[in-house]
Amino acid sequence: MPCGRFVKKAIGAGVLVLLGLVPALAAQVPVRVVASFSILGDLVAQVGGDRVAVTGLVRPDADAHGYTPAPSDARTLAAADLVVVNGLGLEGWIDRLIQASGAKAPLVVASSGVKPIEEEGDAHTHDEPAGHGHHSDPHAWQSIANTKIYVGNIRDGLAKVDPEGAATYAANAAAYLSKLDALDGEVRAAIAGIPPEHRRIITTHDAFGYFSAAYGLTFIAPQGVSTDSEASPRDVARIIRQIRRDKIPAVFLENIADPRLMQQIARESGAVIGGKVYSDALSAPDGPAPTYLAMMRNNLAAFKTALNKR
Repeated sequence: MPCGRFVKKAIGAGVLVLLGLVPALAAQVPVRVVASFSILGDLVAQVGGDRVAVTGLVRPDADAHGYTPAPSDARTLAAADLVVVNGLGLEGWIDRLIQASGAKAPLVVASSGVKPIEEEGDAHTHDEPAGHGHHSDPHAWQSIANTKIYVGNIRDGLAKVDPEGAATYAANAAAYLSKLDALDGEVRAAIAGIPPEHRRIITTHDAFGYFSAAYGLTFIAPQGVSTDSEASPRDVARIIRQIRRDKIPAVFLENIADPRLMQQIARESGAVIGGKVYSDALSAPDGPAPTYLAMMRNNLAAFKTALNKR
């Protein structure tokens, strides 16, 4: 009997210990966040820190414009605590995917509050029918000021689904905003060192409109704001003429694009390939642009190198 009482006491004590651990274990379960593409995934990770587990639907080096969701994406969304998307028409597939998944998680539109650049369909520049109408340029993250808006929206979305972590999210966001301010200063200083008449860049598609508006570089692209449309022969010929006329020294490949178009333009215009830039997706973790900050610095270095050859 004494032995039996000892066993019962031991079991009881063990149960109490386990019960005492339940709140601690529950607090360690990360918030499951699904981000539509890699750049957003990095921003969520910066704000969320250890309190979040981030899954990106569109992987690094992949194009979010024409993404075809896999069945596993629906399962991922169904298990999410929070879903973060860009908005501005970037993810034309996301609404159908959310509906098909049955996901009930709150949705954060990271670009909410951004003043969009409106583009008008133009058969001469975007290979779209005349009268196609206006649509928003979705690449708002190319302006660091806009990315600060993204960070605020992500911070607030995380705090709503995880109120206990609100102070952590606020502190992480504040620290990251300071890094963005420093980056903005770097970009402005670098562009200021380039003569205005040399500030011309050729890229695959029109992904740098917000960068252009914010920092004063001119970007010329054979494709429009979406990679879904192909560049027409007229567009390609126009760009080749412009490169020759303005003596633009280099064209740039994008990590999400087929390089053959830009190789053709370089070959026929006499320009050189100035390197690879990252417009709509980060690189793999072992690449040169695994984070938003690294992506922006990589692109800036590539642009400076090419334009300083003038």
